[in-house]
Amino acid sequence: MSFGLALTAGIIDAAVGYPDILYRAIGHPVTWIGRLIAWADKEWNSEQDSADDRSDRGIFLVVVLLILSVLLGLMISWLCDALLPQLLAFIATAVLASSLVAQRSLYQHVEAVADALGQGLPQGREAVAMIVGRDISELDEAGVCRAAIESLAESFCDGVVAPTFWAVLFGLPGLLVYKAINTADSMIGHRTERHEAFGWAAARLDDIVNFVPARLAGLLLVVVALVHPEADAGAAWRVMWRDARRHRSPNAGWQEAPLAGALGVALAGPRRYHGTAVDDAWMGQGGRADAGAADIRRGLVLYRLAAALVIVLVAAALVAYKKL
Repeated sequence: MSFGLALTAGIIDAAVGYPDILYRAIGHPVTWIGRLIAWADKEWNSEQDSADDRSDRGIFLVVVLLILSVLLGLMISWLCDALLPQLLAFIATAVLASSLVAQRSLYQHVEAVADALGQGLPQGREAVAMIVGRDISELDEAGVCRAAIESLAESFCDGVVAPTFWAVLFGLPGLLVYKAINTADSMIGHRTERHEAFGWAAARLDDIVNFVPARLAGLLLVVVALVHPEADAGAAWRVMWRDARRHRSPNAGWQEAPLAGALGVALAGPRRYHGTAVDDAWMGQGGRADAGAADIRRGLVLYRLAAALVIVLVAAALVAYKKL
């Protein structure tokens, strides 16, 4: 168990995030993974080939990503231990791990949507386009707000709970493997003509690695709604158990549904991704469809409380583990 690494990485990310100067100098680990996936998509996913061939190549890509991620994580950990004193090696590894947690950056990106809407709908659309893959050209203000809240909910799992979960279990290699799988799913795991076959393996594996974290994330959102004076924890719990399984994703509904219930809004529903219409079920059906910037900000408060609770729980687990 790597409770200490996961805890320190989470604290570093919450405090400072990934420095812009470092991003400009060397990029980001996720962008490095993304370049490999983009290259494979271009070279191995020809529309002239059969679906079976494309599926096989997608499986091969996932295997390559898993092997490279494990080897890279082990190599970095070994180099830090070999070249640095024990404390410095731990800190260096934790700093690298913190770059794969997205607590701070997610908050900033979603908050930017609420701020942009204060300037006008076009600015709001432009801001939300930075965090969602759907067609935003026809979204009204409520649609922009729902999209931002949905992204906040789903990314609470992808960017905070799941990375922490896998870091606790398997350290830096586990964290790198998770981010590789999650990045592949976000890039090629779409149910479109181009990626239905090639991205099948990435999408299914992402479903598997997020299965437990997604449900933990939903429970955390229900818990923090108990202490938010403008959130309804009872509705969060009821809507989660009623609607989560109706989502087209086996995992995303477990965060979207409780957040919808807590805020009293309706999320998900029919929309367009990459030019393809998606007739999804509503999360929080019966809630307000006219979500506004104030709802985004209430969601951000719940998100920050839930992210803090993750850190507290890992710290408590570390103390308990040390006493065993």
